[in-house]
Amino acid sequence: MTLIRWQPRHEHEIGPRQFRRFFGDLETAFNNGFNFELGSYVPRVDVSEDESTMHFVAELPGLKPEDVKVTIVDGLLTIRGEKKREEKQESKNYHRIERSFGEFVRQFALPENVSDDVTASFNDGILEITIAKQAPEKPKEREIKITASSGTNTGGANTAGAPSVN
Repeated sequence: MTLIRWQPRHEHEIGPRQFRRFFGDLETAFNNGFNFELGSYVPRVDVSEDESTMHFVAELPGLKPEDVKVTIVDGLLTIRGEKKREEKQESKNYHRIERSFGEFVRQFALPENVSDDVTASFNDGILEITIAKQAPEKPKEREIKITASSGTNTGGANTAGAPSVN
């Protein structure tokens, strides 16, 4: 994050450049894995689709398939798991620990046209989920029978129950 020098006489002047820099720094921090120190592990997931399938590819280094649970409930794909911290060795003198650990949950809303045909594979820390899409349903056409109304219309007066047309 960029440090901004405090200038008392300019404190009330927040210009567009400082505003953009502030929010740019926040975006950079979050994109680079901003660490909240409370189970901050958030796996990266690529989401793509083609004509017949949706693809989800998650990077889960150091995890095993049994450490991850994938569910779909009410059109919501959930990837849940935990990356456990390795025990520190007392003989090592750590200067810096940057790896993230903790429980994680990633959720993705699925479109209505997905089917129940779902496959998931896990290889070398990469989780791949493929969900088949259904062909969109064509709107059903229903013919409405038109009935003729009996009665004559005289002098522009409406007959009982007949709708008026302006």
